[in-house]
Amino acid sequence: MEFSPAKLNAFLFLKLPSAFWSGVRVKSISKEQCVVTVKHRWFNQNPFKSMYFAVQAMAAELTTGALVMIQIKNSGRNVSMLVANNNANFSKKATGRITFTCNDGHLIEDAIQKTIATGEGQTIWLKSIGVNEKGEQVSELNFEWSIKLKS
Repeated sequence: MEFSPAKLNAFLFLKLPSAFWSGVRVKSISKEQCVVTVKHRWFNQNPFKSMYFAVQAMAAELTTGALVMIQIKNSGRNVSMLVANNNANFSKKATGRITFTCNDGHLIEDAIQKTIATGEGQTIWLKSIGVNEKGEQVSELNFEWSIKLKS
């Protein structure tokens, strides 16, 4: 798969429809950074008139997972990936358009190279920050990805 916002958004529609219908969209992606947005709407709100935490988690996970997918493709190897752990901090009500950014792409390549060199699985923590339209941080989510060579 080619890694462009359009291709990843089509992937969402086909493979992660709950994220797609909640409004999660990839805006930009490179080897180092992924940016995803989601707008607070009736469909993805909680009873407190802000974005449901799980919608924020879907958008944040996508910023980290897409970066892992790019690095796996670039490695040319058959590597599996799975979220092993996560944690989150929600610091402000998420209303309006929330932008999630992960800048940890540089950490992934090393972990994949270790997996390839040693044959042993690796884990890596990646962080995604969500900010509102005013640039105020509303959430920080961390995902521990487990990667290993497929046999």
